Amino acid sequence: MHYAPALGDAFRRTYRQLLKWNDELPFVKFGLSADEAIVLSAELASPDLDADALGRTIARLVAVCDLLHDGSAAFLRPAAVPGVTAVPAPLRPSALLERFAQDITELESSAS
Repeated sequence: MHYAPALGDAFRRTYRQLLKWNDELPFVKFGLSADEAIVLSAELASPDLDADALGRTIARLVAVCDLLHDGSAAFLRPAAVPGVTAVPAPLRPSALLERFAQDITELESSAS
């Protein structure tokens, strides 16, 4: 029995990509918000929450966005939309990424 109507082809490709990234990328998850926007999230345990844990988590989220920039630009900024140009790539590593570089090494070999 089908649980819901079949997804359109574009939605199916996007959904498959999000599931793939969820499987490949440690410590972060992609999902859909209540208004069906794609969201990237991370969980933090309250007892472990301090400035370093928060900084490491934000650095990990930024690193994931940088890592997936080229692969996600197509569905974040579709070429079919008039007047929309490609999303510019990051120019240089931020101080945040530099500070927590040793803590996010698991991302170096992840995702495509």
